[in-house]
Amino acid sequence: MDIVIRNAALPDGSTGIDIAVQHGRIAATGPRLPVQGAREIDAEGSLVTPPFVDAHFHMDATLSYGLPRVNASGTLLEGIALWGELKPELTQEALVERALRYCDWAVARGLLAIRTHVDVCDDRLLAVEALLDVKRRVAPYLDMQLVAFPQDGLLRSATAFANLKRAIAMGVDVVGGIPHFERTMADGAESVRLLCEFAAAQGLMVDMHCDESDDPLSRHIETLAAETHRLKLHGRVTGSHLTSMHSMDNYYASKLIPLIAESGVAAIANPLINITLQGRHDTYPKRRGMTRVPELMAAGVTVAFGHDCVMDPWYGMGSGDMLEVAHMGLHVAQMTSQQGMQACFAAVTENPARILGLEGYGLKVGCHADLVLLDAANPVEAIRLRAARRLVMRRGRVVAEAPRAVSRLDLPGRPDAVDFRHQGAR
Repeated sequence: MDIVIRNAALPDGSTGIDIAVQHGRIAATGPRLPVQGAREIDAEGSLVTPPFVDAHFHMDATLSYGLPRVNASGTLLEGIALWGELKPELTQEALVERALRYCDWAVARGLLAIRTHVDVCDDRLLAVEALLDVKRRVAPYLDMQLVAFPQDGLLRSATAFANLKRAIAMGVDVVGGIPHFERTMADGAESVRLLCEFAAAQGLMVDMHCDESDDPLSRHIETLAAETHRLKLHGRVTGSHLTSMHSMDNYYASKLIPLIAESGVAAIANPLINITLQGRHDTYPKRRGMTRVPELMAAGVTVAFGHDCVMDPWYGMGSGDMLEVAHMGLHVAQMTSQQGMQACFAAVTENPARILGLEGYGLKVGCHADLVLLDAANPVEAIRLRAARRLVMRRGRVVAEAPRAVSRLDLPGRPDAVDFRHQGAR
């Protein structure tokens, strides 16, 4: 074997498991495998998981914080306006450089697949060309999926639909939209219809920014689910954000959630950004804005968490750490049961992998040897500690390593080291 990882814990609770890797795929798993590897790695009982997956990001804007100025109000709309100010100043070289730097951050944190939206409302399609270039460059170590995103509104921007079609022809993977940013609710619904019909005709997936608003009457997710039914797009459509559901009355939500589940539409919440941008017009009590994650999950909807933004016009923080995203999502959604915390780990691993349709993802024999060894005993502990990534493997090749998290102390009568691996109950 090329590599054998010994004595690993798995996300399903299994312990003492060996994982044998050969030719870039998982060749065997089980306790005490009778095989040898060219390299043997002792997991020491720590968690081995498939890589983290970010189902919602904006790579074209990442690491542009402060250009040309900082978002003073902290609102979604000022962020959109600020991005509009920056677009004429963008260069392809700067876009590529920032995106590649972020991809390096991502890989070091075990994030090996990203779905990123790319603005198509610049007639130059500069960002599209840049991210297609980045996608080619990072393909050996990171899966990138691009969404054609009409940031200024499909109908509100005169050339948006034509540009979206050009972007798809250039190699962009997914059809995007932003119906709540159209001038009227009717225009928003029409944009959903047009985009879904285009995706159906092209055999493409759909991922729309949908109802990213505190307005409980912003209900484009209902239209998206209905169009998915009408056009038989089941399993190919995702609604991102859905923050208006936070403000909807329970009766309407009780009708809406089964419709989403029946249509097979997936949902992506973005905990760090949803709680930062929403509720900005409230005094107190102040809404947190994130969609109804536990209720959607309970109805059988595939729900993922996305990072959305890192150091850009909408958010001045972030580091590409999906455990930070899961940690915030767990708290905001009050998913503090053992089952709930496990579900939050799934929301940054297997659930977004399903939404992206990643081939060969997982820990079964035959899957790609894309693995992350975490300095934690189980998924809950990994979230609690935002565990260090001891090792990141891509297609059977180690692409990142880090030492265990140990601090040396100099305290009278106390041990001289604190090991941060397996704190607390297993």
